[in-house]
Amino acid sequence: MTTLAASPAGERRGPSTSPGALALPAAATLLALMNYCAPAATLADTARGLHAGATAQIWLMSSISLGLAAALLAVGSLADDHGRKRVFVLGAAGLAVSSVACALAPDALTFVVGRIVQGVATAALLATGLGIVAASFPPGPRRARATGTWGAMVGLGIALGPIAAAALTVASGWRLWYWATVAASVVLAAVAARVLAESRAEHPRGLDVPGLVTMSLGVGALVAAITWGRTGWTRPGVLALLAGAAALLAAFAVIEARRRAPMVDLALFRRPAFLLSVTGALVTGLTVIGVMTYSATMMSLVMGVSPLTAALVLAIWSGLSFVVALQSHRLPARLPVRRLLAAGFALAGVSELAMAVFAPGAPWWRLAPGLAVAGVASGLTNAMLARLAVDSVPADRASMGSGANNTARYIGASVGVAIVGAVATGSGHDPSALAHGTNVALVVSAVAALGYAAAALTIRER
Repeated sequence: MTTLAASPAGERRGPSTSPGALALPAAATLLALMNYCAPAATLADTARGLHAGATAQIWLMSSISLGLAAALLAVGSLADDHGRKRVFVLGAAGLAVSSVACALAPDALTFVVGRIVQGVATAALLATGLGIVAASFPPGPRRARATGTWGAMVGLGIALGPIAAAALTVASGWRLWYWATVAASVVLAAVAARVLAESRAEHPRGLDVPGLVTMSLGVGALVAAITWGRTGWTRPGVLALLAGAAALLAAFAVIEARRRAPMVDLALFRRPAFLLSVTGALVTGLTVIGVMTYSATMMSLVMGVSPLTAALVLAIWSGLSFVVALQSHRLPARLPVRRLLAAGFALAGVSELAMAVFAPGAPWWRLAPGLAVAGVASGLTNAMLARLAVDSVPADRASMGSGANNTARYIGASVGVAIVGAVATGSGHDPSALAHGTNVALVVSAVAALGYAAAALTIRER
């Protein structure tokens, strides 16, 4: 006979014996990150197949971030109120349907729309997955191990995604990856519907329609402006999107401040741990994801390696990130999370300085030491940020905490990719100019990461 376990205050949980409470969120995160990174290794083939020009290729790469960033906070709050299992299963089903659209896309526009919907579905999986973990594992060593495992899947997904997509492209074309995603998503939805226990907040706050609309549209407009801005920041459309984003996000803040039961309690930003969670995720996107997203491309353009080789080299970083995050629970419990987070960002800064060795025709192994240190850094920061995301919010708002953390990460990533791309290509497009620009971008990112490491030490967790 199944029994109900005692839950943290304000949290209503289903059976504690749910066998998929960690395995399914971990598998979902792995799939989500693999799919997120897949176009990095198949962009040239995808662009040729869809007859996409230079501007369209930016959207082929970045459109999933638009859906992700716009939906993460909204689906996290909805999951807390209406059931994390329910939203998780809907997310897996949505990823399957949107992947069919990508696999069958006859043109770039259809593919981009499919990737945006993939982003929304991915948001549901990421926010609810970490919320399910938090609802199933009480604070302490077991939760530290569970959140470390969840964070490890981020690194493993980034490692495997480009490799798997490149291999499938060589075998049977770029569309095969999206059919593989369909199959994996269908299995995930079916198993989750059967084995996951439902969990939700004991006292739902209700649907905050004004907050949901202003926040989703505001974040969506901001990410769209950043993406489109890579083709020219003074374009009227880009400026209009930036102005619209500012107005919508300001309206969201006003709405949430006045509501008795807001979708996002702005008072949480007074909690040092929550502030660390959000700012740390934002800086990760700005200083790590942006640089690493461009590194594989620059390996091909500057060093002359193949896309598959570049993906394998980059796996030094993401593979070590997986291993370190998986073992992070073994760190002494007495070590403050803020110090571990600061150490991770300090290592990230050191690694980026070590990677600033791009040169035409240079051997790939010159990047290996920096990538190895970067892997340790990312594994540590991913694990600590996942723990902070759920420990820094009330027990019944775990999915919202995860949504806030991941929203900051993907907004930061969008800005980071745009900045790194602008700096890397600012001196020209021949190999020597690209090498110089990439090295400058790495040094700038390193300085920012080291600066945040110092700042994190000044923030008290409680």
